[in-house]
Amino acid sequence: MKSLLSLTASVCWVDRLWPRGIKKEKVRIDHWLKELAPSESLRKWFHSSANWIIFKKRYFRELSTPEASADLESLYGILSEHQQVTLSIASKDSERNNAVALKELLEGMKKPPSSSGPAKAMAVPRRMAKRRPS
Repeated sequence: MKSLLSLTASVCWVDRLWPRGIKKEKVRIDHWLKELAPSESLRKWFHSSANWIIFKKRYFRELSTPEASADLESLYGILSEHQQVTLSIASKDSERNNAVALKELLEGMKKPPSSSGPAKAMAVPRRMAKRRPS
């Protein structure tokens, strides 16, 4: 099991499945938010492609489903009640997993995706104008 924060007041398991060989009674998990885990198809796709950027975009899209939104609301509630929260998972990759993506989402992304938004809409006409011969 991996954790993103230490010295926590609340521990949230954000994986769909419980790891083999670990008894629930032996581990302190305050909340199990199964719907915050990526779908099985997305998880398998990510393991075969390892494309982190596309994984995050698809994962964030999955978080807009009603079930995931409910667990996300629960997580925001947990965050408002506790100074620190640990997002725990069973992934072997501690840098690229759904808990890391969730942490980015909760902290607010540093930079919006470059492929969308008003900045791109404004840039397209300027690029086209530069290409036109005078």
